[in-house]
Amino acid sequence: MNDLRKYGSEPFTIAVIHGGPGAAGEMAPVAKEVSTYRSVLEPFQTVTSLEGQVEELKSAIEEYGKPPITLVGYSWGAWLVFIVAAKYPNLVKKLILVGSGPFESKYAQDIMKVRLDRLNGQERNEVQELLKELENSNAENTNALKRLGELMSKTDSYNPFPDEEKEHIEVQQNIYQGVWPEANDLRRSGKLLQLGEKIKCPVVAIHGDYDPHPAEGVREPLSRVVKDFKFILLENCGHTPWIEQVAKNKFYEILKNQLN
Repeated sequence: MNDLRKYGSEPFTIAVIHGGPGAAGEMAPVAKEVSTYRSVLEPFQTVTSLEGQVEELKSAIEEYGKPPITLVGYSWGAWLVFIVAAKYPNLVKKLILVGSGPFESKYAQDIMKVRLDRLNGQERNEVQELLKELENSNAENTNALKRLGELMSKTDSYNPFPDEEKEHIEVQQNIYQGVWPEANDLRRSGKLLQLGEKIKCPVVAIHGDYDPHPAEGVREPLSRVVKDFKFILLENCGHTPWIEQVAKNKFYEILKNQLN
């Protein structure tokens, strides 16, 4: 896999950043849609440390983009672009955070409970077993990770398109295990949110009202620390707006308006 996809021709002033950590390629549908009116980069994060991913994205922006650029970060990618914009403000013109994780730990406490409440008893038991299996496994466990992803996708979606319409992505377990604990520690310490004070560009958060990651965990903290912040709530929408039958078109309309 190459470390970057290009849609359109230079200059590239927009980049879409995937989640996971380790879900390289999942932003392809968004990149394709955006490329109907603007050139866009889809860089992949391949490094197994948080600092490494920050530097990797910085290098991709400098090498392939025309800074300052607009970064559209999804899920974990929303945090990543937030960190990059704080550390390298001259590289970033605007941030668009889609389905971001909450920026303070207190808002994250009930995410798994919300997810489990949306499953039946058999599925709940299966999730608990898969989590134990992954926690106790040092080796790459692709099947367990894939099945957990399928169950989480079910809990995280409001009314998704049929499965064949989704982008099938294999999350790379080694990247997830390397990056996520560091990212979670950054949030727990309060340092993630503090970075918002260093962000100079406008920040727009787009969030589904059915997303298990609570909208208030993005809106409330960021409205306190980011100077130029706008929050947009999508109705009848889960964690991934572009797979939602009700919200997809509205999401793309909002995104286009924010990119123009």
